[in-house]
Parts: sequence; structure tokens; C-alpha cells
Amino acid sequence: MEPMAPELLMALASGTAGAAGQQLWASLRDLVHRPSPVEPTGTPELDALTAAADTAERTARAADLTHALAERARQDPAFADALGTWQRTPALATVRTTGSGDVHNTVSGGRQQTVIEGRDFNGDITIGG
Repeated sequence: MEPMAPELLMALASGTAGAAGQQLWASLRDLVHRPSPVEPTGTPELDALTAAADTAERTARAADLTHALAERARQDPAFADALGTWQRTPALATVRTTGSGDVHNTVSGGRQQTVIEGRDFNGDITIGG
């Protein structure tokens, strides 16, 4: 099974991956909270990532969750199958492609009237009246 990227888990947990990311996070949360015959379950790590306050803490908690999920999958074949199915979700491929990184725009020259900078816009943008 492909290892989970902590950055992906951070994007899903923080909500920066948009509506699809929120649905993916909810489905992962449901999967992790299923009863488990093994330890670690990943539940404390998932909850800690959800509650993390800053980037450094989120990074550490996402790495913890990645390791816990890999260990649970190693010990529990049914969980490994379910996690593998989750990892192959088409929406997850989109989140992996777009990522959650920062945007750094540069505007140069002197002729601009209106400039809109951003990343992953959702909804309409209206300029002028």
C-alpha cells in the first residue's frame, strides 16, 4: 500500500483542500473510528491532528497519524483493504494534484487596473458593476 503523505492529511484536516477535501476527511475519520482489534487504531492521532493549533503541531500530528494508519493497516487486513480503497478515491487524486501550498504572485509593470490574486477560487468573481 502506498504510504500516506502527512502534507495531504494536513490539507484535508485543515479544510484547505476544499469541499472534496472535507468529504474525504469525513470518510477517513469514519474509517479510522471503526472498531479495531489492533493497536494503534489511529483515533487519538486523528483527533490530535484535528485539534492541532499551528503548522508545526499539525505537521507533527500528521506524521503521527501516517505512522499509526500504516501500522494498523499492517496488522488488520480488513482495515488495509478499506484504507487502500479510500486512497484510490478519484477525488483524492485531485487533492494530491492541486495540493494545499501557498500562492506567491508577482505583478509587475504599470498598466494594471484590477488584479485578483489567490488560489483555488470557489464561486463567482465579479469585477466592476
